Amino acid sequence: MLATSNMDYTSPNTEFTYDVNRNLLFKKDEQNYIHSLSIQQLNTLGNTSLLDIFLSTGNVVEPHIHQNATELVYCISGAAVVSLINPFTNELLNFPITPGQVANVPQGWWHYEIATVDDTHLLAIFDASVPEAIFGSDILRLTPPSVLAHTYCLDEARVQATLAPIHKTVFIGPPADCVTDASTSLNAVCKPNNQPNNQPNNQPQVNVQPYVQLQTSLHAEHSYGDAVNPAYEHLPNASYMLPTSNYTPYTMQRQLIGNGWRY
Repeated sequence: MLATSNMDYTSPNTEFTYDVNRNLLFKKDEQNYIHSLSIQQLNTLGNTSLLDIFLSTGNVVEPHIHQNATELVYCISGAAVVSLINPFTNELLNFPITPGQVANVPQGWWHYEIATVDDTHLLAIFDASVPEAIFGSDILRLTPPSVLAHTYCLDEARVQATLAPIHKTVFIGPPADCVTDASTSLNAVCKPNNQPNNQPNNQPQVNVQPYVQLQTSLHAEHSYGDAVNPAYEHLPNASYMLPTSNYTPYTMQRQLIGNGWRY
């Protein structure tokens, strides 16, 4: 990997500008996609990189970790909830952000982002020249169902059937071809935690009231009967509908290595 400390700034190959729109990392549809920038695109970048994220209501940058970088999420437009698990307290923390606000995810912490309005635009900034990631979808699809069933005392057949639709990295969920059995009402996307007020003095507190109907089933059958899917247990009751669209495959400009994705 090229390091800026070894950079020959007199070389004609030295790069100082780049059009991030040229580097598509992932595209689900016309409203949900991500562009990326790392030292692989801009060789003078140093120990920083970014993801330019566009989301519509109810879409999620799937749960994941960055094993080599801290992530600062800045809201440019729209609104989102940044959720993370504090590994020192085992608490799930939910932070609503609106334009001009940030949420910080320390290196290696499990986290995800949910858009709560259409036309949400987030900028994720990393303190690594090439951020790496391990995604929840890869953990679920690559861990043998027999191991999950044995470890957590689950019915192996049901685990296998539940996880069968996950056949690749999801990145932005739910997948465009997702088909659900029912609609479940929710009152808010996420309940914010009791954190100090990070709003400007002349601004009201973030209101995470319902925005649209989210069409999804929050129930999944497992060996103990029907129960709320653990992925949604922290969401209060409300009513949402995910946008529907056809999935368009794109070539990912990333590489799967032994310890996760490199953008």
